[in-house]
Amino acid sequence: MKQILKGHIVHAPVLGALEITENGYLVLQDGIIEGIYPQLPPQHRDGEMHDYGDKLIMQSFADMHLHAPQYPMLGMGMDLPLLDWLNTYTFAVESRFADTDFARDVYRRLARELISNGTTRVCMFSSLHTDATWVLMEELEKAGVTGFVGKVNMDRNGKEGVLQETTEESVRETLRWLEGCHFDHIHPILTPRFTPSCSDELMAELGKIKAQYGLYVQSHLSENKAEIAWVRELHPDCERYWETYHKYGLWADHTVMAHCVHSDEAERRAMREHNVLVAHCGDSNINVSSGICPVRKMLDEGLWVALGSDIAGGAQLPMYRVITTTIRASKVRQIMDDWHTPFLTVPEGYYLGTTAGHRYFGAGDGFAAGDTLHAIVVDDSDFPTPVRPLSINERFERAIYLMEQRSIAAVWSAGRCVVGC
Repeated sequence: MKQILKGHIVHAPVLGALEITENGYLVLQDGIIEGIYPQLPPQHRDGEMHDYGDKLIMQSFADMHLHAPQYPMLGMGMDLPLLDWLNTYTFAVESRFADTDFARDVYRRLARELISNGTTRVCMFSSLHTDATWVLMEELEKAGVTGFVGKVNMDRNGKEGVLQETTEESVRETLRWLEGCHFDHIHPILTPRFTPSCSDELMAELGKIKAQYGLYVQSHLSENKAEIAWVRELHPDCERYWETYHKYGLWADHTVMAHCVHSDEAERRAMREHNVLVAHCGDSNINVSSGICPVRKMLDEGLWVALGSDIAGGAQLPMYRVITTTIRASKVRQIMDDWHTPFLTVPEGYYLGTTAGHRYFGAGDGFAAGDTLHAIVVDDSDFPTPVRPLSINERFERAIYLMEQRSIAAVWSAGRCVVGC
């Protein structure tokens, strides 16, 4: 089936540069991008037309790190540092997901809010509960969200009797979960919560499961200085945090590590050499007082960096807000670095929140031919009236800063129109 989207097409094929086609045509064949044209070629005039008029057709967002069971506690505990926040709020809330009816209500609302705000791809933590994780995957699939979800593993340093497994339970339930993952657009990813939550025995077993099933891995790395010191106590044989994953076979191509705020040069080099994705979560890092990640340095060194909301350490689920917070955090980093570090521009922030994340799922650069379409249509007509006509580039910048859920007129995910059809 041939479909055509007409409007002002804006995408970011490379870091820091936008490609804009005013009043352009984006042609799909069976949901796959065939091309972008300033005028519609004659051979495509028989397609189904979606004429969005003066609206902006932009890439949708990819959220590369968030905790689904923390959705009910958004905005709570923001005065606490990371480890206190986990023990005071997080573990008690996540324990509620032993109740699948409760999980269904929460995850249905989360999935709908994600897709209606234009997030079409995710790399997401569930809780340690197998059945609730299937519920999460099912609700995301129904809403039109695509990506990876992981059942969390944690057999130590949780709250025993509240949120903690035995090693044997964690391995057994992980295997049961994997055998029950039969979804078209949501796939499993191994998810040791972080090194302090997983015993050596569990990490070794997860390494075997990764090899057996060919899975990707997601976890946390060097978020907080107290956490790093704790990891050194638990693994005195490891000079750096990343080695606690590497020695069990969990540090590999497409591993996702959230935060990396305090990763030193050697740890960053290990990320680059193994094609590890850094999920930068600027809002969360500020909220739980972890620090300001040196994102510009990472990019200059050739690391793969994308963005995550990290709810509920991050208090903003919409990725357009995550992008603007990321830009602001980079300006704070510039001040901290005595003005020597360039801050992230709006096109750069947009690239990190879109293309950099979409690449994890096999996509090309921007609206690349051959990719399934992941896009949003933004109606900026309710924004404050400007004093002069704006360029499409200026309208794009305002959209990043001013859009709300109601500004998103349509969402396309995996080649399908899922909102505003």
